[in-house]
Amino acid sequence: MIESAPVPTPPKFAVQKRRLRFLGLTVDDTIRAFFGGNALVAVIVLALITVFLFREGFGFFAQNRFNLEIYRRAGLEYVDFIRRQTDDHTALTRYLSDLRLRQLMILTEREKRSLEDANAALAAFDAFAEQFSATVDPLRAMMSDLTEQATAIKTKFVVAEDRKEERRQLLAEGKVTEAGAVKLETVDFATELKPLVGALPAYKEASRDFSRKLSGLLDAAPLMPSAELRQRMDTLKLLTRDYVGGFPAIEHDMEAWDFQRPVPVWQTFSSFLFGRQWLTASFWQDWYGILPLLVGSLLVSIVALVLAVPLGVGAAIYVNQFASLREQRFIKPCIEFISAFPSVVLGFFGIAVLGQALRTLSQQSWLSWMPGFPYSERLNILTAGCLLALIAVPTIFTLAEDALNNVPRAFKEASFALGASRLQTVLKIIVPASLSGIISAVLLGLGRVIGETMVVLLCAGNRIAIPDFTQGLSVIVEPVHTMTGIIAQEMGEVVRGSIHYRALFVVGLVLFVLSLGINYVAQRIVRRYRISIG
Repeated sequence: MIESAPVPTPPKFAVQKRRLRFLGLTVDDTIRAFFGGNALVAVIVLALITVFLFREGFGFFAQNRFNLEIYRRAGLEYVDFIRRQTDDHTALTRYLSDLRLRQLMILTEREKRSLEDANAALAAFDAFAEQFSATVDPLRAMMSDLTEQATAIKTKFVVAEDRKEERRQLLAEGKVTEAGAVKLETVDFATELKPLVGALPAYKEASRDFSRKLSGLLDAAPLMPSAELRQRMDTLKLLTRDYVGGFPAIEHDMEAWDFQRPVPVWQTFSSFLFGRQWLTASFWQDWYGILPLLVGSLLVSIVALVLAVPLGVGAAIYVNQFASLREQRFIKPCIEFISAFPSVVLGFFGIAVLGQALRTLSQQSWLSWMPGFPYSERLNILTAGCLLALIAVPTIFTLAEDALNNVPRAFKEASFALGASRLQTVLKIIVPASLSGIISAVLLGLGRVIGETMVVLLCAGNRIAIPDFTQGLSVIVEPVHTMTGIIAQEMGEVVRGSIHYRALFVVGLVLFVLSLGINYVAQRIVRRYRISIG
């Protein structure tokens, strides 16, 4: 038996090997440590991002509480009782406008009247609607005057606080002495609020007069021409009576209001997490409520997933189980090439082409049955969702195909041996066996689209408001703003360290936690999938 001669070790490699042995490491240990260090790097980067977001966002809730306290002590919260009353009346007026539009459509479309004849027939209704709208004018004028008074009190306090900070800085820098420092002015809120609170009797009288006018108008409401419109008019009457019935509660709240009552800690968090307004650079008060941004992000992501999941998962099943080798070589690179498009290019495509094309398509009469069609807003949830679906398809396709590839071949062979067809095998064996992996692919696709910035900033419409969900599926054609979009839009304009600056970082923290949670759930599903397959 001839033994093979040992292969000589190259001198350079032998030197490196001796050095590694001197350090107590083998070549395998070094390679393992090098490639295994990716996990350590990921943990370090994750920790740095978390610390950075917490550091920059720290202090927002304390500043937000201070803002809420000023809002209360200056009397703006007091004026909000009347503001809520006028806003509810505006909502009733919009309902009345919708009722007029429905009558106009009946006259012009069903009865084939001209627009002039239809408007003439609605003259009595228009007079009723005008009187209904004008009943709130005295109350709205009073609210405007009280708002100006409360805003002046708040401005006076803010100026005093700025002068106090200026004094502190000058004394700390030694530029002035205590005697020559900036003189401070103290705001006595109890004295300042006396004219505001003293207007309560005048408000009660105006509110009672407002109630009498509304009740009288309801009794003289015009007769509607159809059963459907009569039912809507009855609904308006019911809503108006409920609205008027809430006036005593508003008066009670105004009587019990106390500007010295402290703002609870929970309100500083709830105003951010459940606030319906994101209002900055306002002359009377800034509001930082994340709810409309969160709803906008979720709606756009849901529309994207509704479009991307059938395309991505369907393409993965076809390519993996049915396509020929030539089809695989053509389809897979085409789908994966989509991810090479810069998101800003897709955003420009959405503005210039897709948004206009979808709006034109919605004007077609044969598509009038679709929810929300026709619509006029070119940039909305649907436009942004279509583009995000295009971005999510490669991620879902690639991961879903990997899940299908990991199904043991024995499952397929056993199914064929029992006489099942290819389609039966795919639907009843392959897909259920890889379902956990497909779900994780969908979740990772969700994490991909919910963190997208440029597409939603350019194509979602950027309206900071919660969409009207009473319209059903028509909500998808309304414009929204998103968490990523608001950060990209406003971060370059804020003052470092301001409450607005810190609010954006808290939004980023919420987005970070949301994306991290989605990816964590996806990884858990993948791990469970691998264990079940193993």
